[in-house]
Amino acid sequence: MKQHTAHSTQHTALDHLDRLEAESIFIFREAFNKIDNMAMLWSFGKDSNCMIHIARKAFFGKIPFPLLHVDTELEFDEVYAFRDQYVKEWDINFVGPIAPPIEKTDESLPWAARVAARKTLGLKEILKNHQFNAIVTGIRRDEEGTRAKERYFSPRDAEGQWDVKDQPPEFWNQYMTDFPPGTHVRIHPLLHWTELDVWLYIKRENIPIVPLYLAKKYDKFEGRDFGGKMMRFRSLGEKGITWPLPSEAATIDDIIAELRITKTSERSGRPMGKDEDEAAFEKLRKDGYM
Repeated sequence: MKQHTAHSTQHTALDHLDRLEAESIFIFREAFNKIDNMAMLWSFGKDSNCMIHIARKAFFGKIPFPLLHVDTELEFDEVYAFRDQYVKEWDINFVGPIAPPIEKTDESLPWAARVAARKTLGLKEILKNHQFNAIVTGIRRDEEGTRAKERYFSPRDAEGQWDVKDQPPEFWNQYMTDFPPGTHVRIHPLLHWTELDVWLYIKRENIPIVPLYLAKKYDKFEGRDFGGKMMRFRSLGEKGITWPLPSEAATIDDIIAELRITKTSERSGRPMGKDEDEAAFEKLRKDGYM
C-alpha cells in the first residue's frame, strides 16, 4: 500500500509538470501565430532559462525571434560567462544594448528601483528602435504582489505603460490575442508556475543554470564579510542590490528539498522586499518595467 501511494505521488508530480509545460508551449505558439514581430527577455536566471528550454521545444529547437537583455553592466561575472556560453550553444539571436545611465532615472525612487528604471528606459528604447509588438517575460504570480495582477497576455499602451485595472479576463484557457492597433503586449508563459515548479523542471529537463544558485562558502563578497557561511542566491540581480542568503543547498536536489520547507521569501536577498520599495516597483511596472 505504501509503495502504491509513493508511486501515485510521483506520477501526479510528473503530470503536473507536463501540464505546465504543455500550457507554456501553447502560449508560445499562440503568441507567435497571432502577434507579429515579438521578442523575449532573457535575464539569464532560472525562470528565463526554463522559458528558453520550453520555447526551443515549442519551435523544434530554434527560437524564431530575438532574445533581449538590457545590460546595466552590473551583472555578476558568472552571469556574463553564462550568457557568452549559451548565446552560442543555443544559437540565439541576441540583442543586448547597454542601459541608459542612472542619472536619467527618477531621483525620488529607492536605489534598487532606480537600477530597475535603467532597464525600463533601455527596454523602451528597444521597443522604439525595433518596433516589437510583444515581449515575452518570465514572471510568475507567486514572486510578489504586483506580478499577481498580470495575465498571460497583458496589454500595454504604445509606450509600454500598464493599466492594472484594464486587464482582460482569461477563463477556461481562452486568451485575448486580438488587440487594437498601437497596443503593446507582454506575454507570460510561466505565470502559473511556482519557484518549486521551476526547480523541479530544471532537474527533470537538465537545464543549465548560473552556478550562483548553488550554495558555497562566502568569506567576503561585494564588501560584506560573511565569515565563511554557506550561502546561495535565490534570485539573481545586479551587484550592490542582490545578496546571497544562508543555505546548505549545494545541489539542485538540495534546493528542491529546501524549498519544500522554507519560509523565506524568494526575493529576500533583494532590498525591494520592503513595502515602500514594492510600491516603487508597482509604479515602475505601470510605467513599462519588465
